[in-house]
Amino acid sequence: MNTLVAVAIAPFGVGDELAEEVAEVVKVIRESGLPNRTTSMFTEIEGEWDEVMKVVKEATFVLAEKGIRTEVVLKADIRPGYTNTINTKVDKVNDILGG
Repeated sequence: MNTLVAVAIAPFGVGDELAEEVAEVVKVIRESGLPNRTTSMFTEIEGEWDEVMKVVKEATFVLAEKGIRTEVVLKADIRPGYTNTINTKVDKVNDILGG
């Protein structure tokens, strides 16, 4: 079933600058081959539920396996019969706004 998640995976308690660890997480997500988009606070991933959750787990464990306490914030949109919602949801809003 098609699933779109917004996930933030970040180290906890390792200092003020987290970009290096976050980059490791994003690399795992990008290498998954699933459609994804990274913004300043979340990365969206789209695909079948099991595929998406596998990527979330792998991305989380890239830090956790180094002994880093890792925080995960996840929001999921499961919408049967739809695909490419990572783009179409934004396109609909932009169309309404005339852009």
